[in-house]
Amino acid sequence: MTREQLEHVIRAAGSITEEDRIVIIGSQAILGAFPYAPESLRVSMEADTFPENAPEKADIIDGCIGELSPFHETYGYYAHGVTPEAAILPHNWRTRLITIASPATKGCVGLCLSPADLAVGKLLAGRDKDITFVQTMLAEKLVEPESIQELANELDEPHKSRLLNALGKLAPNMF
Repeated sequence: MTREQLEHVIRAAGSITEEDRIVIIGSQAILGAFPYAPESLRVSMEADTFPENAPEKADIIDGCIGELSPFHETYGYYAHGVTPEAAILPHNWRTRLITIASPATKGCVGLCLSPADLAVGKLLAGRDKDITFVQTMLAEKLVEPESIQELANELDEPHKSRLLNALGKLAPNMF
C-alpha cells in the first residue's frame, strides 16, 4: 500500500461512516510517520481501521470497502474494519497518534499509530510476519529499541513481560 492509497482508504472510510476521524492501527499505520516507508513494510494491501468516535461503525467499513468488496476488486487494496481492542497497545497510545490530512482525504483525518506503538502491537501479536515487520523497522531505524522498551511501562502484566522478552530477542544488546 502507498501513502496515496491509504489516504484513499481514509477518505472512503470517512465517507461511508459519516465520521471524519479514522484510526489506523495495522501495519500500514507506518505510512503516517513515514510516507515513503520501505517497500517491505508496505506489502499489506489492507488498512486496519475504525472511526475514532464511533468504533462500532467498523462493520460498515468492512462491509463496504473491505476484503472482496467492489472497492477491493476495483483498487486492489481495502480497509479492514476493526475495533480498538484488535491490538494490544500501551495505555496512552492515543496521545501519540500521527495525523494524516491532505487534499486527498477531503476533510477526513487519518490517525496512525506512532512507530513505537505499532512495534509494541506487532511484538505482542507475535506472529512471524509481525516479528519480521519490527525487525525491519529496527534495521531501517524507523524506531529505536529504547522507544519500544519505554512503552512497556504502559502495559499491564503479562503483556509487559511478553514485550520485553520479544524485544530482548530482537535487540539482545539492550539487556
